Amino acid sequence: MEFFHRTALAADIAGKVLLVSATSASSSGLFLAAPRRTGKSTFLREDLRPQLEQRKALVVYADLWEDRKSDPGEVIVSAVRAELAKHEGVVKRLAKAAGMEKVALGGVSFSLDRVGLGDGVSLSAALAALSDECQCPIVLIIDEAQHAITSDKGNDALFALKAARDELNSSRHHGLRIVATGSNRDKLAMLRNSRDQAFFGAPLVSFPPLGGEYVDWFCERAQLPGKLDPEQVKKLFSRASFRPELLGAAADELRFAFDLQVDEVPARFAQAVEEQMAASNDELLRVVHSLTPLQSAVLRVLAARGSQYAPFEAGTIAAYQAVLQATGQPMNAKADVPGVQQALMALQEKALVWRAARGVYALEESALSDLMESDGMLRMVPPIARG
Repeated sequence: MEFFHRTALAADIAGKVLLVSATSASSSGLFLAAPRRTGKSTFLREDLRPQLEQRKALVVYADLWEDRKSDPGEVIVSAVRAELAKHEGVVKRLAKAAGMEKVALGGVSFSLDRVGLGDGVSLSAALAALSDECQCPIVLIIDEAQHAITSDKGNDALFALKAARDELNSSRHHGLRIVATGSNRDKLAMLRNSRDQAFFGAPLVSFPPLGGEYVDWFCERAQLPGKLDPEQVKKLFSRASFRPELLGAAADELRFAFDLQVDEVPARFAQAVEEQMAASNDELLRVVHSLTPLQSAVLRVLAARGSQYAPFEAGTIAAYQAVLQATGQPMNAKADVPGVQQALMALQEKALVWRAARGVYALEESALSDLMESDGMLRMVPPIARG
């Protein structure tokens, strides 16, 4: 499969991640924020990873979005174990550290299941052994890293990685860098904004979206009966929030339009992109409109208040109540703390709401707020009362 490569950007980021300088904060970790489905994960796998490897770094990749049923802490540990298993010398080191002078590789003497959180071999010790064996810096890429703070094990894994980072960045080893990416800047910021977070103070930057060079590349390879106008497609791409899959889906639709004439291609492509955007929005709104009255009220208040949302405060409960009445529910329809708790759990199961382990809630997709606003669903949410 052919990919659009962002080699210069990857080389720039790789150089900064691996920079060793008393004035650089890159050793604390690097946090990259970009909306979902804008090409971020492809960039990590196809561009950044090769650039880091060209600079003799060992790259470990963990995607916390790939299997959302797995605990994020376990996903991180499993990624480290999978890399350890590739290095026989590391397994021998760990076995010896565990008190086993003789190692029966492939037998039952030592299992990498001992590597993890809590009892056994710590992540710090395991990564230090890997660093010593490979004699090179290690870069751990955590995609959709905000999910790490949705579980206690995920939080524990982050603090374990902080300990590993501090140890491996000492003069005894060869360095550990954490590159964490996320689809929501506010959620990703929770991993590094407060002093009680593992990566407090690490740089958080916005990952640049695909631009004109990608559109030119796409238009050259679209393989449609007629040529696309790159300037028109650039405007469409911006309206599509820089999501390549929408352009690809529109092109696929035209490839199977057997009545398509050459001179119709630009207009039909524009129409197809607009239809893809509308279908994406309609599907999300269909889920929202299927909610129970209380679930809908909770989601509306959360979407309207954003980072100021406090789910169980008296003023927020009153806001739910106001939304219930404004949407035509009976006067005896009540919003109370147990009901709100159940509603938030249901919204999480429907992948509309995200919850950090510390009880902070946010929209799973930040764009949902704008979509609900444009649909008129937030007009009845009362403003926050100021004392």
